[in-house]
Amino acid sequence: MSEIANEHDSEAIAALAGVCHRTLCCEGPAIRFEGAWIGWDAIRALAASLDTALERAGVARDAPVAFAPRNSPASLAAFLPLLGSGRRIRMLYPFQSGEALAGQLAATGAAALVMEARDFCAPVVAELQARGMAGIALPGDGTLSGEGAAVLEGAASCTTAGTSGAPAIEILTSGTTGQPKPFAIGHRVVLGYVRQGEALANARAAGARAHDPPPTLLCFPLSNISGLYSLAMSFLRGAPVVLLERFSVAAWRDYVVEYRPAAGGAPPAALAMILEQGIAREDLASLASFSTGAAPVDPAVRQRFEETYGIPVLQTYGATEFGGPVTAMSLDLLREFGADKAQSVGRPFGGARLRIRREADGALAAAGEVGLVEVVSPRMGPEWIATSDLGLLDGDGFLFLRGRADGAVMRGGFKIVPETVEQVLRAHPQVAEACLVGLPDERLHELPVAAVVPRDRAAPPSIEALDAHARQHLAATQVPARWALVDALPRTVSFKTDRAAVRALCAAQAVSPCR
Repeated sequence: MSEIANEHDSEAIAALAGVCHRTLCCEGPAIRFEGAWIGWDAIRALAASLDTALERAGVARDAPVAFAPRNSPASLAAFLPLLGSGRRIRMLYPFQSGEALAGQLAATGAAALVMEARDFCAPVVAELQARGMAGIALPGDGTLSGEGAAVLEGAASCTTAGTSGAPAIEILTSGTTGQPKPFAIGHRVVLGYVRQGEALANARAAGARAHDPPPTLLCFPLSNISGLYSLAMSFLRGAPVVLLERFSVAAWRDYVVEYRPAAGGAPPAALAMILEQGIAREDLASLASFSTGAAPVDPAVRQRFEETYGIPVLQTYGATEFGGPVTAMSLDLLREFGADKAQSVGRPFGGARLRIRREADGALAAAGEVGLVEVVSPRMGPEWIATSDLGLLDGDGFLFLRGRADGAVMRGGFKIVPETVEQVLRAHPQVAEACLVGLPDERLHELPVAAVVPRDRAAPPSIEALDAHARQHLAATQVPARWALVDALPRTVSFKTDRAAVRALCAAQAVSPCR
């Protein structure tokens, strides 16, 4: 577990508590969910009921609490009193089996679990009873139309103080290559997000736009860094939001058409989905740019999106370990440096620093050399953070990503970067998506195996055609040894490709081409 320690944390905890208190005093519309607006009065009522439930269950004011939020009004409302109390919040994903969730409770060391009533299944309740943890149930359907939070019937009252640690929010990593891992984000970092949001709002108010900005669209899971960052930049400072339980192209398009924002964004996978669903160009006419991050963007998809809609795609680079984004491409940078930088994730901002370290000998790389990205993120401290991301810095200080070293497939003595192969496969006219993973092999250590989503499910490409296409554009060692045609690539809750799940699919379905 990574920890955040800073001499100003106590001041940040108090300041963030003040932010939450002021936000709970807001009036008017707060959350739009499934077409209806919910006011701040309902948010206050839920927050008060949660405080009461925790007290009735015997949970101390400073005891750590496990929190498994859905993207729902009840979970958003619950986050305010939990954060404002200055306690340690240990995030969990509710979108998993009851047995899996129950198995994670022991590691939290928490005094209570807060989540929606519908997610408290028998294995979870049994684990709470065994560990003396209280269960606090939010309204069952996630809305705020019924009763507030309540102590779960059948679960024990709290009989453990919990293992606290410094007040923080333990955010889950994306889990693209394995189980999501917790990472502690200090209150000082969250307070910085809120102040960043306030600064942007003040700058916007002082600008030329006379009308109020549209509400922020929240579609990332609240349990991860993208969700927390978006939440702190909007809802935590009292700004109204439009909340999606899950990202969908249809809901995103409806938001853009109704509110006509000047800038938009979504997970990288949304670019291909928007193109596939044929969203009309006029529907997106208000957007001057489309921002995305969290995963590489396929250059061919980016180019097709920009040609179709006339909207430049601006990429960012960040991670949970950085406390959010550390580089970003902007319209100003794109205009200044031109299309040669279009595939870059931009330059560092906010005092962040980057360097590249060569894999072969560990020396620092020169401009243009590919190696492992290292980052100093001032939000998290002065130390260099080593990553598994491969990239290069050009002579102008722009970062270009080239995949992940920990996702590389080792075929005999040859190292295969999956993103290189995936880009070639997506260029096939009958392929919508592709993912390359490694499966164990006694002789070569690993074999590269490709999962392919056909563009037309009724008329998929043949394995022989895919193999021929790969051999035409790749070195022999990079050509997948086996193939699996799948209806869709598994996704994590962060909307990234779940490579562990893809590996399981390929192990069950992959076949070799006939030669």
